[in-house]
Parts: sequence; C-alpha cells; structure tokens
Amino acid sequence: MIQPKITVVGSINMDLVTETDVVPVQGETVKGMKFQSVPGGKGANQAVAAARLGADVTMIGRVGDDQFGDELIDNLRKQNIQVENIDRVADTPSGLANIILSEQDNRIIIIAGANEKVTKDYLEQTKAAILESDYVLLQFEIPKETIEYSLELCEKHDIPVIVNPAPAMELDKAIWEKATYITPNETERQQLFGNQYNAKLITTKGKQGVSFVEAGKEQEVGGYNVDVVDTTGAGDTFNGALAVALAEGYPLTKAVTFANAAAALSVSKLGAQGGMPTREQVEQFLQKG
Repeated sequence: MIQPKITVVGSINMDLVTETDVVPVQGETVKGMKFQSVPGGKGANQAVAAARLGADVTMIGRVGDDQFGDELIDNLRKQNIQVENIDRVADTPSGLANIILSEQDNRIIIIAGANEKVTKDYLEQTKAAILESDYVLLQFEIPKETIEYSLELCEKHDIPVIVNPAPAMELDKAIWEKATYITPNETERQQLFGNQYNAKLITTKGKQGVSFVEAGKEQEVGGYNVDVVDTTGAGDTFNGALAVALAEGYPLTKAVTFANAAAALSVSKLGAQGGMPTREQVEQFLQKG
C-alpha cells in the first residue's frame, strides 16, 4: 500500500505534566506525585499519531528560539515526521501546556507562544506541502484567520480536510461547510453546533465511543473497556488515525472504528504522545474485539 500523505497545520507545544491526588482550590498548595516535560500540542500530537500508523506526515507550525524549540523539532524528526516547514521564531517562546492529571482525567492551560505566529502569511509560504496532501488536519490552537485560509485553500484544490475544533471557537457557517469532517468532543459539539444535525460531524464521547452520520442516519461506535493511565492526547490520536484511515480509502464506519480503537489504546500510558499506538497494535486490538 502507498503511504498516504497527510499534512498537519497546527500547534507544537511542550507539555508540563503534573500528577496529583488532590487538585488545589484557590490559594491552596498541595503535594504532587510526579512531574514530566513531554512534547505535545494538538497539531504535533496528531502528526505523531498519523506517523505511528504508517502515514507520510508533514508538520506545518512554528516554535520559539528557546531550548524547548530544539527539543520539539528533534522529537518530531525522530517520529519520522517531515519538519522542513517548522520555523523558529526569534524572541518568542515555544508554546506550552500546563497539564494537571488527577483521578484519571486532566485539566489543561495553554500558552500559545510561537503558535500565534502560524499566520496566514506563513501558511502561504508553506502551502506547497498542503497541495501535495491526501488529507489535511487542522485544530484550533493557531490563529482563526489561518484556519479559515487553510480551509479555503483545501476547498479550492479539492483536498479533504478534517477540522478538530479544540479548543472550541466559532466560525462562520460558510467556513464550516468547507471542512470534509468536523471532530468535536461532546462539549465542543454542544458549544458550537447545539443539537443541529450535521453530516460532517464525528463526535468523540470518551469511553462511550463515537457518534457520526452515515447514509443519512446517526451511527454509533461503542467505546472500549481499557485501563486508563492518562487521557491526554486520546482525541488527537483519534484524529490522526481517522485521517490515515480515510486517506487509505476506508469507508467511514471502518475508519471511525479504526480511529476509536487507536484512541482507546492511547490512554494506557502517560503523556499525549507516549501511548500512541503503532499500526500493528491497533490491528491486533481490533482482532481481539
């Protein structure tokens, strides 16, 4: 099988991860259990997920001129991701995510840093990679105008694009229509679309699985009972896997099932990228049912 070409336009962060049994209330200090700094960012995470599953992945994004920037680019290169379209921004920090893990869930604060510099003008400089793509992945940790321009560019050149609207941000209805699929979680769907029926929506529901529309009907793929260590990055794994499956020509139900299995496997290890599975692991997991 020919490797599908997937381009991810999005954020590249360093995740500062703290594990604690107790989440402090305002003014309180508590003792944490563990701390790690691990590469993340929704864009980079989705790129890693797709690369692990066998795609030829290009990342378009920007990092700062700090030590984190060096580490983030080096990590993506080690994951066999094309990094020629990742730029270093002078006098700007790399993006950061402060993540608190507690009770098998997470709370996250994002510092945009160089991700704010992934502008429409920068995308114009790097659009050759997009034009060679079988699928494009977008998330909402970069400027709104860049997201809109990406969708317009993909529509103009008939390139399918998955939009992961996280964190939730309003777009004009005409812009949403340019997406091939939109992949909110339940909270994002309610914020952005309410109870609207939309055939483009693929809604992730955590351990409850995924809902989507096929042949004019709402469909469900159930969740899996797995040992949860860290849910950070499960949605990113789903999106990367979905792009791979669709780019390879899977019908929608099979693609969603494949992505749902990959996401289930991803929560078994610490860190957004740490638990992202290989193609072989996903296929074995699906065979076991």
